[in-house]
Amino acid sequence: MRGERGKVVFTNGVFDLLHVGHVRYLEFARSLGGMLIVGVNSDESARSLAKGPGRPLVPQAQRAEVVAALACVDYVCVFEESRPDETIRLFRPDVHVKSSQYRLADLPEAQAVAETGGEIVFAPHVDGVSTSEIVRRTSTEGRSR
Repeated sequence: MRGERGKVVFTNGVFDLLHVGHVRYLEFARSLGGMLIVGVNSDESARSLAKGPGRPLVPQAQRAEVVAALACVDYVCVFEESRPDETIRLFRPDVHVKSSQYRLADLPEAQAVAETGGEIVFAPHVDGVSTSEIVRRTSTEGRSR
């Protein structure tokens, strides 16, 4: 299947509250190849990333279902590790996409990508749009009423 569809692209994230930044990010990732696989952090994995108290807000199965419903996404998997090294080694993507908020030196999974012969591409970041910002804004608005 890999040869028929072109490059396999992989990306990952928590995708707690899906927003325009996520959609643009995933559409960018899909544009880089013939198949997009998205790794969604499990609930336990997401908690280990210290996104904030009570996170993730949405359970992993629901987050995965919402991401899978996007037209640009071909496959979704939920992974347990805090960083997707083993998942990358399993799928061996041609391209691994991360937000331009990251630097190559800050990517612990860069070694796994290199081991499997893939390349890392940084996607444009949509400033001012994040789940953490939405949570902060809604909790602030709720207190001011």
